[in-house]
Amino acid sequence: MAGLFTLAQLVLVRPTLGLGWDEIVYVSQVTSHHPAAFFSAPRSRGVSLLVAPVASWSDSTALLRIYLAVLSGLALHLALRCWRGLFPTRVLVTGGAFFATLWITLFYGPQAMPNYWVAAGALITVGCFLRHRDGGGAPGALWGGFAGTALMAWMRPTDAVYVTVPLVVLALVTRRRRALPALVAGVAAGVVPWVIEAYAWHGGLSARLAEASRIQGGLGWHIAVGDQLRSLGGRALCRPCTGEMPALVVTLWWFALPLLAVLALVVAVRRGRTLPTVVPLVCAATVAFPYLFMIGYAAPRFLQPAYALLALPVADALWHLVRAPGGGRRRNVVTAAVALAVAGHLAVQLAVLIAAVDRNHDSRRDWARTAARLHDLGVRPPCLITGYQAIPIGYYTGCSSGATAGHNENTTVAEILRTADSIPVAHLTGPGATPPGYARPWPAGPIGELTARVAPRWSRG
Repeated sequence: MAGLFTLAQLVLVRPTLGLGWDEIVYVSQVTSHHPAAFFSAPRSRGVSLLVAPVASWSDSTALLRIYLAVLSGLALHLALRCWRGLFPTRVLVTGGAFFATLWITLFYGPQAMPNYWVAAGALITVGCFLRHRDGGGAPGALWGGFAGTALMAWMRPTDAVYVTVPLVVLALVTRRRRALPALVAGVAAGVVPWVIEAYAWHGGLSARLAEASRIQGGLGWHIAVGDQLRSLGGRALCRPCTGEMPALVVTLWWFALPLLAVLALVVAVRRGRTLPTVVPLVCAATVAFPYLFMIGYAAPRFLQPAYALLALPVADALWHLVRAPGGGRRRNVVTAAVALAVAGHLAVQLAVLIAAVDRNHDSRRDWARTAARLHDLGVRPPCLITGYQAIPIGYYTGCSSGATAGHNENTTVAEILRTADSIPVAHLTGPGATPPGYARPWPAGPIGELTARVAPRWSRG
């Protein structure tokens, strides 16, 4: 199943897909072929470490995609193995297949993004925690719990905390505390470097937390359930999240998840193995809560850890439906209904995935075309791009990127003008926007819907 997951990524998403905005930020930190993009306060270095074995010496996007696809398939295989003995093999395969065939999982598996790896880490952590309890404290499970927690914390420290809090509480309540050092050490592996970086570059931990909250629109009570539903139609980022809801057939599986989770809980209680079902359900709820109720925008990838943890109990519920005792005719009807629902679900996920891939291929080709036109206008490395979509277009052009305001503020007008004395500088203005004062006198030219203004000393007209 994990091998088919890797193959599906390579066939459906395709290694030729260019790097996206967030990927550029992470990859540029470790590559020598492009200047490093601004690394904002909420981000963590885990993805940069993950891609470093390839990105540090090669600028081939296709090679990076293949590497990540293979690695993501291996991670899924290892994560499911951590649950051997807790659920039957058929449940593990079905749950893994459910998670792997979500368009969100297929789309982000070969991308340099953190959320899939948090999901894999969550499966490893919770599975090893439960195996440690059942196995009388086997040290291998403790090491697996540490590895899974550290993987989550390297990628997104806050997600690691939300997943592990229920495990810590359970260990304290039941007085089985040998797992606590592994969990705490794993979280610390990702949190401590993030805290050190906060004091080194962000003015302290409280300043970094405040800046991270500001960039994310101010963390607090925000009901983002509707935003998440809108994003299920294939939107990578829903900010601001406006427009119509996707068709019901696209979101129906989302509404079915909590119902199947309740059924899974009922089945687990009847079979006397409540804990392997309750724990992943609770961890899924805690890691999903901030993205559903504490943030003012949505991206479908945010809930990947929750989907991964829900997958196994949901698969157990589905197997219960098709194997429940009863007359042959009733069982045949239920089995046919489940098979039909699964087939419809797969068809919808495939359709959304293909549309999302095509849309992202087009947008990233636009960035490449803009970069080629900037080269024609005299903007060649070393150089600086400011203004509209400066980070992705700067990367594709081979330039640094700069912003004097907003979430990616990293320079000033005076620094931009000084830079223009020594290297080419261009400002990009989006449709209907007004250029800043320093760029208005510069020679301007259209690039599609954008307007490029190049510092006079470097402009080729």
